[in-house]
Amino acid sequence: MDFLTSMKISASGLNVQRQRMEAIASNLANLETTRTPEGGPYRKKSVVVSALPMDGDFASVLKDEFGDILNQALVTQVVQDRSAPRTVYDPGHPDANKEGYVSMPNINSISEMVDMVTTTRSFEANVTAMNATKSMALRAIELGR
Repeated sequence: MDFLTSMKISASGLNVQRQRMEAIASNLANLETTRTPEGGPYRKKSVVVSALPMDGDFASVLKDEFGDILNQALVTQVVQDRSAPRTVYDPGHPDANKEGYVSMPNINSISEMVDMVTTTRSFEANVTAMNATKSMALRAIELGR
C-alpha cells in the first residue's frame, strides 16, 4: 500500500469520527429540548457508517494485489430516532399536555458520553496512523538522499 492510500483511509476515518462527534454533541445539547421546529421533542441523531471500496486508478492495482479488503469509511446518512419519546410528569411545564405529562427526548446521557469517549479514541487512533504514515514517508525521502 502506498502512503497516499494510507492517508486517504485515515482521513476518511477522521471525517467519520468528526461527524459522529457532531451528532453526539447535538444529542447532548438537546437533552431537555421539548419543542422543535418540526414539532414535538428533539429526536436523537445517529450516524450510519459504511465501508466502501477505494476508488481511483491506483485502487484497481491494489484490488488485484489485496482483493476487496481495502475500504474507506464513509457516512452514508444521519438518521433520527423514531422511537416514542419518554414522558415525564411536570404539570407546570409549558409543553405539558392536559394530563400534565411532557414529551422529552429519548436520549440517555450516559450512553452518549460512552459514545463520545469511543469516538474520541477512534479519532486519536486515526491521527496516530496518519502521523505514522507521515513519519514513514519522511524516512523514505531521507533514505533517497
